[in-house]
Parts: sequence; C-alpha cells; structure tokens
Amino acid sequence: MEPYTAAFLATVALLLLATVLRRPTTVNLPPGPKPWPIIGNLNLIGPLPHRSIHQLTRKHGPIIHLKFGSKNVVVGSSVEIAKLILKTMDTNFICRPKTAAGKHTTYGYTDITWSPYGPYWRQARKLCVTELFSAKRMGSFEYIRVAEMTSLVGAVRGRCGEAIVLKDLLSTMSSNVISRMVLGRSYLAGGECGAGRGRGVVVTGGEFKRMLEELFLLNGVFNVGDWIPWMGFMDLQGYVKRMKVVSRKFDRFLEDVLEEHEGRRRAEGDGFVAADMVDLLLQLADDPTLEVKLERNGVKGFAQDLLAGGTESSTMTIEWAITELLRKPELFKKATEELDRVIGQDRWVKEKDMPDLPYIKAIAKETMRLHPVAPLLTPRRTREDCKVAGYDIPADTLVIVSSWTIGRDPQLWDNPLEFHPERFIEDEIDVKGTNFKFLPFGAGRRMCPGYSLGIKVIESSLANLLHGFIWKLPGQMTRHDIEMEEIYGLSTPKKNPLVTIAHPRLPLEMYSI
Repeated sequence: MEPYTAAFLATVALLLLATVLRRPTTVNLPPGPKPWPIIGNLNLIGPLPHRSIHQLTRKHGPIIHLKFGSKNVVVGSSVEIAKLILKTMDTNFICRPKTAAGKHTTYGYTDITWSPYGPYWRQARKLCVTELFSAKRMGSFEYIRVAEMTSLVGAVRGRCGEAIVLKDLLSTMSSNVISRMVLGRSYLAGGECGAGRGRGVVVTGGEFKRMLEELFLLNGVFNVGDWIPWMGFMDLQGYVKRMKVVSRKFDRFLEDVLEEHEGRRRAEGDGFVAADMVDLLLQLADDPTLEVKLERNGVKGFAQDLLAGGTESSTMTIEWAITELLRKPELFKKATEELDRVIGQDRWVKEKDMPDLPYIKAIAKETMRLHPVAPLLTPRRTREDCKVAGYDIPADTLVIVSSWTIGRDPQLWDNPLEFHPERFIEDEIDVKGTNFKFLPFGAGRRMCPGYSLGIKVIESSLANLLHGFIWKLPGQMTRHDIEMEEIYGLSTPKKNPLVTIAHPRLPLEMYSI
C-alpha cells in the first residue's frame, strides 16, 4: 500500500472514530407513544389529524415525540414550548420540510410558504413586508374591499327569505377581493375567466373556486409518501396525482395572466404604472438589484400563494362565526346593540370603524381561537441538533405547533370549549403572534405575511353581515341541530356548509347600494 494511501485511510478512520465518540450514547427524546415498524405512529392519526394529535398531547404532555414512518416529529402544545419554537429558538426551527405538496404545487418550493430558509426566503419575506402587504399598499386596495363587500350585501339582499349556502357567497366575495388585488380583476364574475381565451384555456368561475379549495386542502394533507419515502411512488392515497392535476390547471391559468399583464406593460411603455400585485411582481422580477433574481416560476408561486391564502381564511372564519352565533342568539343581540350604538342604522360599517367595535372584533378572535385557520401551524424543520425544555431534538426533525390544543387549554382559557367572545374584551390580545396562547396567523418570522389583509376582510365582512341582516335557521331546524364537524387540510372548514336564511335588519333604502 502506498504511504499516502495508508495515511489517508488512517485519517478517515480517526475522523469516524471521533464522530462516534462525540455522539451521545443516549438521546433524551420527548415522551410519546411507542412507534410501530415502518409506519411509526401513523396508525394513531385519524382523518382529523389535529384532533388525533390533540389527544396524544393530552396523554403525553406539552412536548411529545412521534414517528411518522421514518421521520422524527415533535409536537409543541403549550405557550412555553410554542414561544421557544417560534421565537426564542426560531433560527433553528425556521426551515420548512420537503413535501410532495411543496414540490408539486408551489413550483418547486419557490412560493412564500414552502420556500426553504435562505437568501430567497429572506428576500420573499422582505418583499411581502415592504411591498405586497405594506400599509400603503393595503390602503390603496381598500376600494376593492369596499366594492366586493357591497356586492356581498347585494347578493344576500337579493336572496333574503330563502335558504342560502353562506359559504358560496363568502367564497365569491373573498375570491373576488384577492383576485382583483393580485390579478387585477375578478375571475368569478361573468361565468368564465377571461385569461387564456387567446390560447383556448378557459376556466369557469366555479372551477376557479374549486382549484383554490383543492390547492388549500392538498397543502395540508398527511401524505404517506412524505413519511415513508420508499412508498411514495405508489401514491396510495392519490394525493400526488391530484396535486399534479391542480398544479397544471393553475400553471396554464397563471401563464395566461402573466402574458396579459406583460402585454399591457408593453402597450403602455414608459407610462406603465403597476395596478395590482402581479404587475408589481413582474417589475420586481426585472429589478437587477435583487439579491436573488425572481424567476417566472417564482412570480407564479407568489401569486398562487396569495390567491389561496387570501381566500380560504376569511371564508372559513366568517362561516364559523355565523354558525357559532346561531347557536347562541343572545350574542347576536350584543353584537347588533354595539353596531346600532356606534354605526347607527343609516350607514354601513367601514374598515376605519373597527377600532370602535370591540365586541365584533372579539367575535372574530373567539372564532379563530375555537376554529383556527391553521390548527397545526405550517410545519417546520430543525436545522441542527438542539435541546428544548431539556429534551434532545435531532436535526431534520419535523416540528409542529398545535394551535388547536393551545386554544383549548383550560389553564389558559376558562371554559375553553365555550364560545365566549367576552374573554377577548376582558383580555386584549392581538392577532400578531405576540401572545403565544393565541396564534391565528402563527408567530415569528414565518408567520402569515398577509395577516393584516386577512383580519381586515374578516372583521369588516362580519360586521356588515351582522349589521345588515337578521340570520335564522331554515324550516324547523333549531340551534341544537347545527352540525359542527370539520374537515382537515391546511385549515378546518365546516364539513357540511351552513345553510341559513337572512332578513333585512336596516331600513330598505339602505340596500340600494
């Protein structure tokens, strides 16, 4: 053997020995159920993962260790653990896991939600804060929110006295708000989306809504292939196939949207002014000073993120709020008394009125506590080995914060299963993730960047629906008959949409808007 070869092998052997000697002989993992071979603890996760995990945390404690297939998973479900993960030690928990949803539905992790920690994500976050969701930008789009709120009121008024599926009207309103802000116009009015007609790609308004719902659902499913990689090619649940289908639909649609916007930019030349978020993203993509170039797929990933996130959260929260109020009619009375006192019966609620409507704001917050948009905050991944609350957390561990469990903790909330908006008047807690017992939009640097838009739409829409209409249940149905089951995705919408009847509450001339 040549001398340098022997020296090289000896060096490698010493390095391997040093690694073994440095490795701790025992790893003090958080408590948790014993995993099965191959599947780990996946047998304990039912069709509503947030409820399954909630039961496991109640049994094993505020920080638990699970095995999903071959993957280590740690769940935090207390204020103290959530604060450590989301704030104190967030640099180690700021990564996102690699999932099939991220790969197939977000242009290879080029969106805001699933992009990995690094220069690209830091730039994306900065663009959200300083450009897309700045106070000035949100103010410039207020006329859109007002117009769509007016359309919602008109749609409800036009169907007063008949049973309506409230979710349908709410999703149309929120989809129109976000599509006009992001894409420049409504893609639900008039039956067919205008984008793509030149290339024969036509998307109906109904299909556009279904695409958004499917995208949001698939980004929250428990896909077996994510946890047992060698089984991924089989796609046992059919989720990956659905992801590819909806991704292709969105890509054709967004390509046409971008072509339409680029055509307007060319036509207007030096006089071009960005009118919506896609215009702004295309301008940023041409900016040579960006640290990381924003490619075309990145523009589409951003736009898709904004469309899906901005639609589902407001629709779901308002529907749950009306549902909870129908179960407790005395709360309707408190809400309308506040509205009549502050607003009167001769005008509609404006966004600037919301600070003077603490009870309406409390209803919105209480709804988000009991029915969080993200019951299991978007998962994170550890960058390196660390310790949390005395337990060892290995690198590359999936980390979940259960806002569902925190929102139901009897040590934090009196009668936590009761819908009681007054608790948010007695204890003023904001939605910005600064109080870790209430995390409707997450917390820290990875929290939802569009929370300011979400809360504006939720509060003002809810206020106007309560101000303008008396809500009743259809037929002989009583409040005890209301179904409260949910389904699981990234969010927890009602399993069976609420069917309700509206009657005018204001003078009839108020509806001539």
